[in-house]
Amino acid sequence: MTLEVNTKDAAAVSDSELVEMADTAACRQRGFEIGFLSKQREHWVLSTCVLEQSRLRAWSFYSLERIGGTPCLLIGVAFIESNTKSKQYLLSLLGGMYKKAVLAFPDEDVLVGTRIRDARAFICLSGLDDIIPRPGHKPSGEERAWGRRLAKRFGADSHLDDRSFITQGSGETDGFLDFEGPKVEIDPTIASQLDDLDLGRGDSLVVFGWAMTEELQAGKLGK
Repeated sequence: MTLEVNTKDAAAVSDSELVEMADTAACRQRGFEIGFLSKQREHWVLSTCVLEQSRLRAWSFYSLERIGGTPCLLIGVAFIESNTKSKQYLLSLLGGMYKKAVLAFPDEDVLVGTRIRDARAFICLSGLDDIIPRPGHKPSGEERAWGRRLAKRFGADSHLDDRSFITQGSGETDGFLDFEGPKVEIDPTIASQLDDLDLGRGDSLVVFGWAMTEELQAGKLGK
């Protein structure tokens, strides 16, 4: 079944569309309710949605911006429906965001960052270079600095451990990329990076990697 991918300014997302987003996410009880999503609409610049036969399957709020001059695609919050097509929905969602990144930064590498709480969500970094964190890699000072910059943008800098890249939650609803694809398997050594998360408290892992210019221009990411 062909998927429809739509992107618009976050400010243009209607209240009825927010209701549909909230209804889609209600099954996992993340707190992605109308009040929370209204704030995301104000906080982020763009929104991409994936529909299948006019039914909403995945959505996101994100921004394309520069941090210290570096082009960034920052995913504040995203939700992907959990079924046998979850990976396809996620890749289509990312593909829509990457298309916007090419237009915004046509000849530059782009840092892609978000927060996750489930190891299966690591596939959102598929195709990226220099992924952080990764097993067996001791982050450099610059990589740790990027973790702090992203946590600050996500409003969690004061709760970040810049060696593990874990942000400590406060128990309140917060944004992250919510993906639980049932057919996705992750290497146990990669998954172990989330072992110390307190999900009840709302901890999350800051993750990022680099989308290289040639990959973006060729449309290879999000496939």
